[in-house]
Amino acid sequence: MKTLLYCLLYCCCSPVFSQPVVKDSARILKEVTVRGMKPLFQQQVYGTVVNVESSMLSKGSSALELLERSPGVFIDRRDNNIALNGKTGVMVMINGKAMRVSVDQVITLLAGMNANDIEKIELMTTPPAGYDAEGSAGLINIVLKKARNQGSFSITGGYGWGEKCTASFNLARGIGNTGLYAAYSYSHDKTFVDWFSTATHYVPVLGGQAASTFLSEIKPVRNSHNATVGFDTRFTPRLTAGGSFTFNSNNTIEKTVNHAVYNMDNNKQYVLDATIGGAGNWNSLLSSVYVEKKISDQQQINFDIDYLFYDNRRSTNAYSLFNDEDGNSPGMNDTLFSPYQKASSHSPIKIGVAKFDYTNQLNPSLKLESGLKGTYTRNVSVSGIESLVNGNWVSSPATVNNVVMKEGIGAGYVSLSMRVNASFNVNAGVRYEYSHTRMDEPNTKRLVTARTFGQFFPELTFSWKVKERSELQLTFTKRISRPTYNDLASFVEYTGPTGVATGNSLLKPTITNNLKLGYTYVGYSVAVLLSRDNYPIARYQMVSNAAGDLLVLSPQNVRYQNNLTLQTNLPFTIGNWWSMNYGFAGGWRKFRLEHTPQPAEKSYFGYSLNFSEQFTLPKHFSLEFAGWYNSRSYDGSKEVAGFGAINGGVKKEFSKNKGVLQLSVQDIFKTLRITSYFGAVTDEVFNLKSKVPFSTESARSPIFKITYTRSFGTGSAKTRSNAGGSADERGRILN
Repeated sequence: MKTLLYCLLYCCCSPVFSQPVVKDSARILKEVTVRGMKPLFQQQVYGTVVNVESSMLSKGSSALELLERSPGVFIDRRDNNIALNGKTGVMVMINGKAMRVSVDQVITLLAGMNANDIEKIELMTTPPAGYDAEGSAGLINIVLKKARNQGSFSITGGYGWGEKCTASFNLARGIGNTGLYAAYSYSHDKTFVDWFSTATHYVPVLGGQAASTFLSEIKPVRNSHNATVGFDTRFTPRLTAGGSFTFNSNNTIEKTVNHAVYNMDNNKQYVLDATIGGAGNWNSLLSSVYVEKKISDQQQINFDIDYLFYDNRRSTNAYSLFNDEDGNSPGMNDTLFSPYQKASSHSPIKIGVAKFDYTNQLNPSLKLESGLKGTYTRNVSVSGIESLVNGNWVSSPATVNNVVMKEGIGAGYVSLSMRVNASFNVNAGVRYEYSHTRMDEPNTKRLVTARTFGQFFPELTFSWKVKERSELQLTFTKRISRPTYNDLASFVEYTGPTGVATGNSLLKPTITNNLKLGYTYVGYSVAVLLSRDNYPIARYQMVSNAAGDLLVLSPQNVRYQNNLTLQTNLPFTIGNWWSMNYGFAGGWRKFRLEHTPQPAEKSYFGYSLNFSEQFTLPKHFSLEFAGWYNSRSYDGSKEVAGFGAINGGVKKEFSKNKGVLQLSVQDIFKTLRITSYFGAVTDEVFNLKSKVPFSTESARSPIFKITYTRSFGTGSAKTRSNAGGSADERGRILN
């Protein structure tokens, strides 16, 4: 079972606009300051928009923490998993570019991003045909700010169990018809997490039934750098082009201390003490170029080319003693019970994307959108575990992995938007995707997997404007979640002398059908979403190896999952000094397991709640309290108890553009603990039954942060907000 890396990201400040001086024949009015503020949550046809700048608690936070507070989003910090409305299979994007790395790496990447740069988060449960069909649960798109002012900087210092700091700045400048922009951020986070399990299970390598306890304490220190430079040039009134480079580097040093006791039914006791030192380095580079050409007032073409490179390196060194009360090891000094273990992994990933889009306003009531997209990915995954046996470092063939993955995906889509009358609109689209995936082991010349998949993914949306300020929407979409490369790879990761973690080359893709009915009135919204997932993928499930003597953690297909979800967003305002927002997403869920020793079905009611209370105080002070709660849920055969947190913050805006100072407190009541249960749904392999409480850093101490932000310059540099050709590409390496 992997422990997690969780991290800090972006924050945003509320925009302040100055209204010009106004004259009349009698007098000159003094300057008037108008503070424009978007609602924290906005319901749209395809999902919910979280306007990060509308919450002061975003400053000093991480992107992961922002997601955790968003309606319907579930972050399992122990297993590094992300779910939306009770379903995994979420594709995460940054500025529309899909993150094609494992979800563990995605969380690491988000951990090093400064939240002050995030403008909004789009939670799209029913995306249109123009987006990739990847992401059976939907898309989470993190949209970064792009130089609204000519520059700004922010600095944050904080402390919880350990110290934290972030710093960032961005600049934008217009020179003639060209807009230039650059941004840089740095983040440092020293943190602490721990988990403790109590279990009963059969342990073949120890020769019998055991009652065990296991305590793991993890102390990571993370440092990250993010830098972006780009330009946009308007060559003619109808031709615009631009490009950008984004570099990210995350470095983590981690120390883990494990202590376990196994009480056997034959009255023997074994004790495990282990110290593990780990170092990880994650680098990424994204380069993009685009061209926009207006053929006429009605027609436009866009062309994008992107190149994405990821490089992930990790190494660990472990020293462990696993002995009985007489000091004897249960096994020989072999690769399984050697006290010295070291592991390393290296995964370079190269992705090329080309995308062409065409739009044509055929008449005032009918618009055509179409496009083609091609993606090619090459991923090399090399990892291994060495054990010190009789003075020599040796490897078991079962622990060495060398896999080369090549994948090509071709896609095309067409979509028609028709305005039937002043109050009724129809959008109909279809996307076709064809993929070919091949994974080989060069050392053994073995074919791991080779599969092709082609399918149509339709999308149909009706919207009725019932009255001037209310609208009714009905949407149907079909989506897919392909297994990630890590999920398919036949790697073996050492988790202890009694188990390993590996991939599953037999995984099937998840196919999802969604039907959504929504209603909005001013800022209020309610929606009902019905979905059916065939073969959803659950990570870290319990199975045994072929010999039946080791516990294996691997991803498995759940046979199906049905969801009936109610979503609501209720904003309220009391005068001009108190505003509040309440959100709910939950309902009936049912799934069937077939990878467990006995098949099982489970129905339950699951939900998530979130709220925000904002107060405007005299002398440019403001106050906010916000909280969230996720009820009991299930990930495959694992049950997760409900958990949540309440956060608070106070902000002071200085006059004459002298900046904003903010104090925030995360997890005021130290409640962010996640408790998991195995064996609660049905019998697990080796008759395992366990309870595993996991405590984040804030469960020991609330995290206090002070942030100062200031903008400088007056104008704004106009830059393109388009996502680019890889707008959907980084999700599978992420999930």
